[in-house]
Amino acid sequence: MNHRLLASAAAVAALVATSAAAQDCTFDAEIPDFTQEQIDALYECISDDLAAGYAQGDNAWATEYRSWGAAATGPAAPGFHSNRFLNTFVNEVGYEAYIQYEEDDESFEMPVGSVIAKESYSLREGAPRPGPLFFMERAATADYPDTDGWIYSAVQPNGNPMNISQSFCHDCHGGYAFSDSLGYPAFEVRLSQ
Repeated sequence: MNHRLLASAAAVAALVATSAAAQDCTFDAEIPDFTQEQIDALYECISDDLAAGYAQGDNAWATEYRSWGAAATGPAAPGFHSNRFLNTFVNEVGYEAYIQYEEDDESFEMPVGSVIAKESYSLREGAPRPGPLFFMERAATADYPDTDGWIYSAVQPNGNPMNISQSFCHDCHGGYAFSDSLGYPAFEVRLSQ
């Protein structure tokens, strides 16, 4: 009987803890009104779920991207990628070049082999919702002239591959010719240089 009572008490405690955590991850503010503290709290609520979901598939980058360099202090208010919050990571090959945030040099090119990962998520009905994990891989421009040397890909929140149109992605990224097709994180979350 003591075991049943302990098991019941543990179940109730777990339910209360889960309910408290769920309450902490409900947001009433409109996204344009979010403070950086609210943006950070929202990311804290969904961060583990993003990494776990992306890692369920067989994409090697989706399981290792969190070990890469963070390209910002954290996510900023949403804008691009369907108005989702984004958090950017860059592999060792491209990290130092990326965090220079070159924006006025059309001759600037990321090193071949650079891979950029962008976590994405949104806020729906006051709760965080995972979005795709987007990748940009830098290849030789001559090998991929239609996308200025970039290969775009993504995985869904459950880790499954996502069908990506190279031209659709590059139609937007190509507008950043002054920065090798890179739309950098917002100024307020860029790393100090």
